[in-house]
Amino acid sequence: MTQRLVVIGGDAAGGSAASQAKKRRSDLDVVMFERGRATSYSACGIPYWIGGAVASEQALVARTPDQHRAAGIDVRMHTEVVGIDLDRRTVRWRELDGGREGDEPFDDLVYATGSVPMRPPVPGIDAAGVYGVQVLDDGVALRAELDSGRVQRVVVVGGGYIGLELAEACRTRGFDVTVVDLSATPVGTFDPDIGEFIADAVRGEGIHLVLSDGVAAVEVGADGRACAVVTASGRELPADLVVLGLGVRPDVRLATEAGIPLGTSGGVAVDTRQRTQVDGVWAAGDCVESLHRLSGQRMVVALGTHANKQGRVAGINIGGGYATFPGVIGTAITKICDTEAARTGLSSREAERAGYSFVTAVVDSTTRAGYFPGSRPIRVKMIAERRSGRLLGAQIVGKQASAKRIDALAICIWNEMSVDEILSLDLSYAPPFSPVWDPVLIAARKAFDAVEADVR
Repeated sequence: MTQRLVVIGGDAAGGSAASQAKKRRSDLDVVMFERGRATSYSACGIPYWIGGAVASEQALVARTPDQHRAAGIDVRMHTEVVGIDLDRRTVRWRELDGGREGDEPFDDLVYATGSVPMRPPVPGIDAAGVYGVQVLDDGVALRAELDSGRVQRVVVVGGGYIGLELAEACRTRGFDVTVVDLSATPVGTFDPDIGEFIADAVRGEGIHLVLSDGVAAVEVGADGRACAVVTASGRELPADLVVLGLGVRPDVRLATEAGIPLGTSGGVAVDTRQRTQVDGVWAAGDCVESLHRLSGQRMVVALGTHANKQGRVAGINIGGGYATFPGVIGTAITKICDTEAARTGLSSREAERAGYSFVTAVVDSTTRAGYFPGSRPIRVKMIAERRSGRLLGAQIVGKQASAKRIDALAICIWNEMSVDEILSLDLSYAPPFSPVWDPVLIAARKAFDAVEADVR
């Protein structure tokens, strides 16, 4: 008898799970529901399409519905799953165009609903002209608004990765942009000394920053549209359009209603093979929680890299193979105008919260040999455990060709290397690419000296 896999969500996690399962079991009947306008696309690329760096919406799509269908997957577009019946092993679906409804049986189910933008519970937050950006449909709506000719002043609520990327996109197109954030520095996952560097870069691009101030309300005009943002301190910021960049939360509504257990982080609880606590039900992507390999904490990480990996793991296991997802270490990277920033592992605050005793080292250097044309400034910060010298975290901020150095440090953290071992790494050198002592090695040397001094 033919087995049936139903996948809820057709983006990174859902698309990867469906593809891997079908690839390994050609006889498997795979049905994938997607309520949006595209499958397997880059949500991380949306701000760059809005800003014009990416030429077309279609360029963000890695695999179209027709390509999935050609691989034997029954893709149902513009169709939303509205309920899960675990006893009957069915999902209830509804077509968004026309409203037709039905039930789909499953033997295995992949829950890959993604996440939804966070909305602060303040007056006016649901007014017209207030946009959250998470899926491609959100980006299409925001870009249409920016193209309408009635927008000049944009207020972005939230100074994290997505908030600053959207602020840059709007500023690049000539809009007057203000970013409001409750933290003292942008991108709160960075330590404040690195955050100050980011703040200076953002201001240098003509983006106004209102920091250490939350949002109290969105004022709504007579036409029902947002017209200003009022901060907790009472400051009024006129706005033709408000963009929410406060991050996202896992979309677990269907899971909660069906009785699929959640974890301590608020995401769906899964094991290393992406199995939920319900037999035959798997979950992957922004809606699940992951294990942080350093802190031991369960956390939700909304990144396409993890979503693709987790979906792949689920699909391999459904298809009869064996795969595990080993956890995360918090590696992230972004570009704000011509400034790059990246981090991996734990920040100082996170390391302290996890119970580590540590030392820090910060160095300022250049991306290339100082005498070579195009050499730009770079700052590297390392956080190392006392006595052992094990690297716990690293942060990098600088101009072009700075931030991707974080990958080398992510590998070091993943493999539990000490700063002494990092100092001895055989990294590449040539004047167009780095000084003779790469900034990573200089930071490792300074961190090693701090560990040695602490031991003495």
